[in-house]
Amino acid sequence: MSGEKQTSARSGNRAALRAGIALSVFAAFIALLFYADPGDLYLWIKALHIIAVISWMAAIFYLPRLFIYHTDAPAGSPQSETFKVMEQRLIKVIMNPAMMITWALGLYLAWSVYGFSGGWLHAKMALVVLLTITHVYFTRSAKRFARDENIRPARHWRLMNEVPTVLMILIVILVVVKPFG
Repeated sequence: MSGEKQTSARSGNRAALRAGIALSVFAAFIALLFYADPGDLYLWIKALHIIAVISWMAAIFYLPRLFIYHTDAPAGSPQSETFKVMEQRLIKVIMNPAMMITWALGLYLAWSVYGFSGGWLHAKMALVVLLTITHVYFTRSAKRFARDENIRPARHWRLMNEVPTVLMILIVILVVVKPFG
């Protein structure tokens, strides 16, 4: 095991299995919370939502950084091939599951706590839609990198790296301050 590369298919399969187990445990925990119906279910769901958001944001901040370095690696080089593996695993193991959990728990909270009402909530949801569009753009870009078809310079990825940051700042302000009733 010590001599095995982290970019091998075997290593990738183990990572996917561990991610699947972790997601299953997470889903089972959420289901158990709903079944047990603790008096503080809202706080549990809110905590899990925040954990999912942090995971999603960490991944969506990191992916364009990988693109910046990947842009400088010659197509077909060992570095480029390593970046391809890193990007795909980041998307499949962290970014996509975290986004789905964020959306599911966030919609539940928006419905159960706020009844989908409030100007701040509508603005927040619009920004989360923009964040999701950014996520999709990054995912499609990773597929282009995987085919050695990236046409964007590193500067583009440096600028795109700021989009999730700006959206996150605005979302946090809306959630904490709730400026529009």
